[in-house]
Amino acid sequence: MAETLSPCTPRGQCQANMGANTSSANVDANASSAASALVGGSTWRGREPFSIFTILVLTLLVLLTVATFLWNLLVLATILRVKAFHRVPHNLVASTAVSDVLVAALVMPLSLVKELSAGRRWRLGRELCLVWVCFDVLCCTASIWNVTAIALDRYWSITRHLEYTLLTRRRISNVMIALTWALSAAISLAPLFGWGETYSPEQERCQVSQEPSYTIVSTGGAFYLPLCVVLFVYWKIYKAAKFRMGGRRRNAVMPLPEAAQVKEASHEPQMVFTARHAAIAFQTDGETWREQKEKKAALMVGILIGVFVLCWIPFFVTELISPLCSCNIPPIWKSIFLWLGYSNSFFNPLIYTAFNKNYNNAFKNLFVKQR
Repeated sequence: MAETLSPCTPRGQCQANMGANTSSANVDANASSAASALVGGSTWRGREPFSIFTILVLTLLVLLTVATFLWNLLVLATILRVKAFHRVPHNLVASTAVSDVLVAALVMPLSLVKELSAGRRWRLGRELCLVWVCFDVLCCTASIWNVTAIALDRYWSITRHLEYTLLTRRRISNVMIALTWALSAAISLAPLFGWGETYSPEQERCQVSQEPSYTIVSTGGAFYLPLCVVLFVYWKIYKAAKFRMGGRRRNAVMPLPEAAQVKEASHEPQMVFTARHAAIAFQTDGETWREQKEKKAALMVGILIGVFVLCWIPFFVTELISPLCSCNIPPIWKSIFLWLGYSNSFFNPLIYTAFNKNYNNAFKNLFVKQR
């Protein structure tokens, strides 16, 4: 029956076919094992944590974290040591530096650990996840609102310098600082009371609550509302500066002619006064000290607002759109936008100290005394 069913009647031909089938099967097995080895090797290389690119990114993020911490700590130490800085607007600068120091000390290191884990998974437990997310939202929101408070203080000092006295300025700045931290705490602590979930043990995921209602409220309170305020403030500052420049030109008196003669009434003896090369003006041709100060403050506010918008708007746009439309944004872009927002805490002290010579002198004195 075997010979009847066999397709090869000659025994030699059948053995040859069997040998060929065996060799082809071995080739297929070797090829499949080589392919699996290649896939496994590529997978291992994809997870290799010490590639050149990983080392460069890690170095950059570590330097950013350390520089943010040290620079804001230097600003805080200067404000505490110099008595001239124990007043407005340096209390607003100190509040901003406190929020930025906390971002560098508590938020950025744990975020860096998350970035280094495979698949950006969270392996530090639920409790630490809740702490990290709370401080992330609290400190970043406080930093944004402190920038808004600085912009408002500059605006009122420029446009209402007669009404905005030192006592009024101190009271308003203290109220703005209290409201800043109260609003930031309310937004950050809301998920702890059941408004969305921040930790998923199955997926090992730790992130800000993706509940749509919380997303709208948190992004609106943490970014879009202060964004509208700072844009409105800068527009008003620009209009005030433009109005003052126009009024200054209108107030100037045209130069008198080459020779101006003033005569008394005809019934009295004539008295002639001659003024040569005379020019009368209510204001000098150059800018006054106050105008230069206001112009510098307006420039500082403009740069502060511009950097704030460029750093945070990519993150908050994706943070608002992603839960509402169920969009799948690549994790690498989320990380880039997040760290771009963190970098705003590094730029803040650079901007408001670069436009104040008192800080530069205080820094020099601080280092000289330590030596």
